[in-house]
Amino acid sequence: MGILNRLQSWMQWFASDPAGFILYLLYFAASVLLTLTLHEIAHGYVAWKCGDPTAKMLGRLSLDPRRHLDPLGTLCLVFLGFGWAKPVPVNPRNFQNYRRDDFLVSIAGITVNLTLFLLSLALAVGFNGLLWKPEVISFYGAKELLSSDGIGYAVLLGGAGADNIDAMRYPWVQYIQRFLLMFSTMNLCVGIFNLLPIPPLDGFHILNDVLLRGRLTLNQNMFQITQVVLIALCLTGALTGILSSVTGAVEDAVLNLMLAIAGRG
Repeated sequence: MGILNRLQSWMQWFASDPAGFILYLLYFAASVLLTLTLHEIAHGYVAWKCGDPTAKMLGRLSLDPRRHLDPLGTLCLVFLGFGWAKPVPVNPRNFQNYRRDDFLVSIAGITVNLTLFLLSLALAVGFNGLLWKPEVISFYGAKELLSSDGIGYAVLLGGAGADNIDAMRYPWVQYIQRFLLMFSTMNLCVGIFNLLPIPPLDGFHILNDVLLRGRLTLNQNMFQITQVVLIALCLTGALTGILSSVTGAVEDAVLNLMLAIAGRG
């Protein structure tokens, strides 16, 4: 969905259901702030454990989102679905083993995001039985009530849960599940986006450390140029369309697996 389309959709939603839209924004904002903050804290913490105290000394292990947010990256995440935070400063000269430690620091943020994606989606699956009455789950199927393309998911994130109160066992659970679903999707998007082998994303460092054995080095000017190219690809939709398809496929596969394990497919 493009920026203009998303803005138009939000304006129409706000006009028809102001309370539901505001509640959605609160969940959305909390998901964005937590996802980006925890991603960057993971980088800083692992760097500290690998011998580099730079991030810790500069206050980047803080839970205060203001220390981590990049204005442009946050806006891209809000309007395009993929974005980034302010990179954690790292001094590789403090590492005991450069390639190993640089790899561990680079993979830390992605690992946290993908772990949170799995945990929050698993909890959302668990809460499904508490939220919906058995006959509703039997009629629609658990996946339809959880999938981002399903009816139940749209009802929850659309703020229309009150209209479906008779279909719910414990209506208050919808607020927990609503956040879990959004938080899981947000973490998956950020995790997969950062796997791209494009500077300055984590995927570039992982590729360089694992396959290229640290042979590829870029100066600050090259990093800035590649960042401009990355932003352009996001804004034109050339990249976001592909990433949306990938994240959708991953989310669908993981949800199918979780439902099969839970016996609620």
